[in-house]
Amino acid sequence: MVAGTIVATVAMPVVGVLDRHMPRPAAAALVLVGLAAIAALVIVIVIGGITSQSSSISEHATAAADKAEGWLNDLGVDKSGSSGAKSSLEQDVPKIISTLVKGVISGIQGLTSLAFALSFTLLSLFFLLKDGPSMRRWVDRHLGVPPPVAQLITGGIIRSLRGYFRGVTLVAAFNGIVVGLAALALGVPLAGTIGVVTFVTAYVPFVGAFVAGAFAVVIPLGAKGTTIALIMLLIVILANGLLQNVLQPFAMGSALDLHPLVVLVITIGAGCIFGMLGLVLAAPLASAAVHISRDLARARVAAALQEEAAVATDEAPTVPATPPA
Repeated sequence: MVAGTIVATVAMPVVGVLDRHMPRPAAAALVLVGLAAIAALVIVIVIGGITSQSSSISEHATAAADKAEGWLNDLGVDKSGSSGAKSSLEQDVPKIISTLVKGVISGIQGLTSLAFALSFTLLSLFFLLKDGPSMRRWVDRHLGVPPPVAQLITGGIIRSLRGYFRGVTLVAAFNGIVVGLAALALGVPLAGTIGVVTFVTAYVPFVGAFVAGAFAVVIPLGAKGTTIALIMLLIVILANGLLQNVLQPFAMGSALDLHPLVVLVITIGAGCIFGMLGLVLAAPLASAAVHISRDLARARVAAALQEEAAVATDEAPTVPATPPA
């Protein structure tokens, strides 16, 4: 239901455009089919790509661990310590692969199957796309606040979610294309998988960039050596730093409007409490709360000014009319 609500919020403008040329149920169904096709493609590419290449990923990661062990020995670390670090890395890599493959599935608890969960998501998404405006009016009437305030609250949440996920998608596509093409140009194996992992993990602020960056550096380190790995590290830093700072203001505008430290803290905190759902939704919901409180403060100030102006008008002395001569 949460996933359907997020997707419906972002895709609602497309339904609104199609609604001008066809009945709204048909527009909702058309958008639903398109979104289902895109989701199926992403799932096949991500999960299928990682599972089919898991042996290659483990092989390159093991080679990277061997090189890291050699660096530690060169720095004076005893062999037992460096060997322990290598063993920890080798044990963690299969767990990371398993998490990437099974994390979405194992995160759905209380449902008999993933197919049932996806069908329920698609069904709820269809009704949200078809009846979204009427559902919003119902929520506005039952929030227990005056209608203008209710519309301000729901509108703020919708604008924040829509702007955030639209911007994140554009930034994620940019990062995935830049990092994937760089890996392909440098002859790094699994370049497509690196690009897809970079795209998918971009939906988790800060933490996703760290995971994707580590993945994009470890593979070339094990397969191509230190020089190529350093070049990939530089490209990842540029894509997630300088280049993204140029693109992000155009892609997201003021959708987030939060200090990066605040985003980092609430993302990690919400992830610890609510899991993946908290990691993805913490930042946009916090941004919506900030925008709503700011808009409510402005509305209160405007209402107070109008009330003062009305009182001043009522208390203004009236000038008696001059009798005709």
